[in-house]
Amino acid sequence: QVQLVESGGGLVQPGGSLRLSCAASGFTFSNYAMIWVRQAPGKGLERVSAISAGGGAVSYAPFVKGRFTISRDITEDTVYLQMNSLKPDDTAAYFCARCGGELVTCAQFDNRGQGTQVTVSS
Repeated sequence: QVQLVESGGGLVQPGGSLRLSCAASGFTFSNYAMIWVRQAPGKGLERVSAISAGGGAVSYAPFVKGRFTISRDITEDTVYLQMNSLKPDDTAAYFCARCGGELVTCAQFDNRGQGTQVTVSS
């Protein structure tokens, strides 16, 4: 059974940083690309960042490029999202999900976790 458990969210002031974690289990983690998505209240799901199965390729949405860094640890079956220079517009529930294959393009994804809330406010 695929399970993804996110953690690391919280309340942070504008300009601050957070590191999100997503612990994966129930599948061969190193065979799948992974993606972080987010959803703000009243808005649709947004792709934030993805990483290939091997970790050698990453992609970012334009609105986080240069501020967020995705990484993965195949020894811990965990994917991370380091978020710096946070803005109030980054306030959302953040979810990790398993992509349909190895590639960072992540055309489809499934098995979203329960999410972790990030609130950026002074």
